[in-house]
Amino acid sequence: MRWSLVLILWLASATALAQEGRPEADTRRESERVADACKEFSFKAIPGCAYELFTDHPFHIDAGSMPPQNGFGLGGAAVTDKNTTNWRMTWDVDAVGSSSASWRAGGYMKMIHTPREQIKISIPAPPQPGELSKPTPPKKHRVDLTHPYTVFNLYAQSISLNKINFYGLGNDSTQAGASVFGMTHTIVGGSVIKPVFEWPAISKLNLALLGEANGRFVNLRGEYGQSFPSIQTLYTNATAPGLASQPGFIQLGEGLRIEPSIGDHLQLDYLANFQQFFAPSNSQYSFRRWTTDLNHTFNLYGRTKSSAMNTDKNGPDECAPPKQKCPPISYSRNLNGAISARLLVSESIASGTSVVPFYFQQTLGGADVDGAPSLSNYQDYRFRAPNILLLQEDFEHSIWGPFGFLFMTDQGRVALTRGDLGFDHLKHSFATGLTLRAGGFPMVYIMFAWGGHEGNHTIFNMNSALLGGSSRPSLY
Repeated sequence: MRWSLVLILWLASATALAQEGRPEADTRRESERVADACKEFSFKAIPGCAYELFTDHPFHIDAGSMPPQNGFGLGGAAVTDKNTTNWRMTWDVDAVGSSSASWRAGGYMKMIHTPREQIKISIPAPPQPGELSKPTPPKKHRVDLTHPYTVFNLYAQSISLNKINFYGLGNDSTQAGASVFGMTHTIVGGSVIKPVFEWPAISKLNLALLGEANGRFVNLRGEYGQSFPSIQTLYTNATAPGLASQPGFIQLGEGLRIEPSIGDHLQLDYLANFQQFFAPSNSQYSFRRWTTDLNHTFNLYGRTKSSAMNTDKNGPDECAPPKQKCPPISYSRNLNGAISARLLVSESIASGTSVVPFYFQQTLGGADVDGAPSLSNYQDYRFRAPNILLLQEDFEHSIWGPFGFLFMTDQGRVALTRGDLGFDHLKHSFATGLTLRAGGFPMVYIMFAWGGHEGNHTIFNMNSALLGGSSRPSLY
């Protein structure tokens, strides 16, 4: 009787597994991995358990810093994929909220063209025994070649921020002009990254052509009960262009990127981008912007896997391609260090009576609305204008395991007109602190910044994307 019961249970489980679809199978395997990593309640087991909860797929906890002044976001993410003969497709869906009632939600689709081309090569056939002196006819073989992938991105994202500081426009704005506003920004669109490999003379430059087309919809609101007055009480549409109304924008962009490696140590990352912002319902706010971003990294111990990792192929909630596990935490225990130098120049062009809306103007100070640090000793969003120049130098080195040491210096300024942008009257800052780069876990850093004339600033940030994942659409 007992053996009959065992046979019935085995047949039932086998039938259930046979009928199990892929979503159910992926979820079951993830639950098994989480259960295995979290089965022991001990201090030693906490890192492995947390790593599975925050990086595994198809579901994991989504955590990361919201834009400055809007708290820490916590929520969930789901990732799935599908492969065809010539395409690899992944979908990321996530949503987070913070204690300040700010939130972000979005869906991101990545389509990677993966065609395989075959060439015929002739290899002499090996001589047969006893026929060493006779020539043997060559045999033709087919060899698969995989070129760099073309990557297409489709996305829809909405973010609501309840606290963004505004100090007025220009490099001479003062702390006395501090105000605050809230913003909801919805982006619907797509982008493409097309590697150029047809031209052998430049293929070693790792050159790629970039394109994007987005619809941007911004809604501003006053914020009361904060430490600073609401923006409408201090500023008007003349001193903060775009404050009175926010039309919808069609935003296009074209650019090129080169990422050559020079030897085993020097990595260059050069980006040139040109964007057009069209406001069909109110052309007064239409403008154009070009950006040049030149980054140089010297890896002290040669190019490590982390420094060479290409994030184009993964979504923001992925730290490895489908069917592959995220890099383990132990991977980050290798000795590594890098010295980096960056030059960023961005200028906006508005024709006739047109103006650049202040909410699309880039900022320096603390960190910007995308979370990128600059002039860290100043308050977040401290300097805002249509034109910016930033120099950054940093030194990062591993200390123990995934923990590292970071020292950063910044020099920069903003300008209301393109002619005023230059290397004179630069603000400056210094910052030092600790970093955490643990496998595919989001990068974390905590820094103390000083310099300038407005005091010190302590910054904590957890990246909103997993290490190895691509960034979300810029809010600029």
